[in-house]
Amino acid sequence: MHRPIERSLVLCGISGIIQCAGRSRGADPGDAISRMTQALYHRGPDDEGTWVDNRKGVALGHRRLSIIDLSAHGKQPMASPCGRFVIVYNGEIYNFRDIRQQLEREGAAIHGNSDTAVFLAAISQWGLTRAIRGAHGMFAFGLWDRRNATLTLGRDRLGEKPLYYGYCGDVFLFASELKALTRHPQWQGELDRDVLTLQLRHGYIPSPYSIYKGIFKLLPGCTLELSVEDLRARRPLNPRGIVADKSALTPVKYWSLRAIAENAVASKRPDSMDEAVDQLQALLCKTIQNQMIADVPLGAFLSGGIDSSAVVALMQSQSTDKVRTFTIGFAEDRFNEAGYAKRVAEHIGTDHTELYVTSREAMDVIPRLPEYYDEPFSDPSQIPTYLVSKLARQHVTVTLSGDGGDELFAGYERYFFAMWIWNSISCLPVRIRGMLAAGIHAVPVPAWDRLLRAIRPLFPTRFQVQQPGEKMSKFGDVLKQRHFESVYRLLMSNCDEPEKLVLGASEPKTMLSDRTLWPQLADRLESMQYLDSMSYLPDDILVKLDRASMSVSLESRVPLLDHKIVEYAWSLPGVLKVNNNSGKAILKNLLYRFVPAELVDRPKMGFGVPIGEWLRADMREWAEDLLDPLRVDRDGILNPSWVTRIWRQHVDGLRNREYLLWHILMFQSWLEHQRVTGRAGAE
Repeated sequence: MHRPIERSLVLCGISGIIQCAGRSRGADPGDAISRMTQALYHRGPDDEGTWVDNRKGVALGHRRLSIIDLSAHGKQPMASPCGRFVIVYNGEIYNFRDIRQQLEREGAAIHGNSDTAVFLAAISQWGLTRAIRGAHGMFAFGLWDRRNATLTLGRDRLGEKPLYYGYCGDVFLFASELKALTRHPQWQGELDRDVLTLQLRHGYIPSPYSIYKGIFKLLPGCTLELSVEDLRARRPLNPRGIVADKSALTPVKYWSLRAIAENAVASKRPDSMDEAVDQLQALLCKTIQNQMIADVPLGAFLSGGIDSSAVVALMQSQSTDKVRTFTIGFAEDRFNEAGYAKRVAEHIGTDHTELYVTSREAMDVIPRLPEYYDEPFSDPSQIPTYLVSKLARQHVTVTLSGDGGDELFAGYERYFFAMWIWNSISCLPVRIRGMLAAGIHAVPVPAWDRLLRAIRPLFPTRFQVQQPGEKMSKFGDVLKQRHFESVYRLLMSNCDEPEKLVLGASEPKTMLSDRTLWPQLADRLESMQYLDSMSYLPDDILVKLDRASMSVSLESRVPLLDHKIVEYAWSLPGVLKVNNNSGKAILKNLLYRFVPAELVDRPKMGFGVPIGEWLRADMREWAEDLLDPLRVDRDGILNPSWVTRIWRQHVDGLRNREYLLWHILMFQSWLEHQRVTGRAGAE
């Protein structure tokens, strides 16, 4: 099926240390990097490598899963032929063969056939800036320049691969996951209460923040350079890269979605739908063909939705063997897409595996979530994502996923709801909107539920939502907003006043709240797509996929997020993405070529679980233990009276607070895990 070639291993974990020699409390860098690297065993259980320069106080570590290129030439950390550079690298450069050919024409030395070796040779020959801009793929790396005594960190354009960094005492650390940083002898790990407010608002921690003070995520599409002299001077970190401060270490962008979005406004392609679908199909076929190369079993996640179905259809169209596809099913109809996935698989002709899981099996995953995610993370679809990853890993080592289609092609229904609701209320004076909001909030949510369910047939089908009373309460909050931007932020929030929940906290600025970070776009739909691509996509969707798949040593690739496809999507006029207030028009037209329309034109479903019902039943005892007022008060982090009020509203049926409660519970569960594992650090 696939032609075997040599190249490096995508699935791996990296770690690194720079310390001031003789000033690090006697910590041995070789021993420390071994501990850190071992913590990433699950990301690469087949091999481990370390490189140490005691004189400079530098150490690099790498773990890998054997997928391709098992020879010594593929082992990391890897040194360049000239001896100047040493790299630890997590990812895959899909066009490495083209880069290799160009390097060979220029007479460059390349030791080994892996994409890591080619990337390292490109850095030696061209410099890092040209090398990274020419690389198509997903990656995170640490590059040590022995001549200049500098470390450069880099991350792929869309943020598929994670990378954390920061100071710990007089040591600078970086790693693929936070758990590796916690293994360093000088780890302190002070909880950042301000950042916790963001997790309670959104269910994830936006970049560049992490749950620990002074530890950050490198922003997608950026590099960061640090020298030993910078460390000795303890130069401050400027992780957001906003304030122009020459004294601070600031990420440097090598690829900017903002520039792409702004430049696309004046250059939208006037392609017809058929021409656009032809072009998108050609781009996707090439990308998927590159990402299907593996010397181990390969498959795909198939939910039955448009994105995953399109990816699987194009995979099968280029394969002589049946593609392996995997789906998780649930007994609850509103969470179950398995039937649609099975029909799509039968029509396309894949080798399909589905597994129906019980609520008990799904809930059994919950105690392990803090270990998988390292910091509070509370998108409930983390549970089925883990389950489908575990299912796939029993049969394959690599999977392709359909993530990214909603952000690129306007697939989220909230986009159209946000514009509809703003267009409906923006003509009203602010004073009148405030009076209406007060009237809405004067009616209890259960009463709104009864009323709106009674008149539901009068609403358009697309607005016949679940939990109408909660939506009405949210509408009351929306009425009070003065700008469209604040409306969208509110719709993306599960807690609009997190500072009242977290004691002594002040909510930091993020992409969603700092309007200076917004591109100059007149189209509100594209503004929302941009915000999601810069926040929700890398910090929720891709984190969920990476940690779930890595926890079972499964490599997951996301073809829709090839940056050439991203750039093409932004070049398209809105009419090719939206039709009759529904997104993904171009993807739907592509999918029509492979499956019947009735499998394409159906309501969008989420990939979730019935958290609300579980909290009132099987999970109630677990939740009440974590939310016990005495326990919360003893921790001194959350406001116990607020936590109790939210819990009582939910279990008594007065409000559906499932998402906010899940955010709180995932934090409490994470906090308990920190205590048990000894990672709690300072508070």
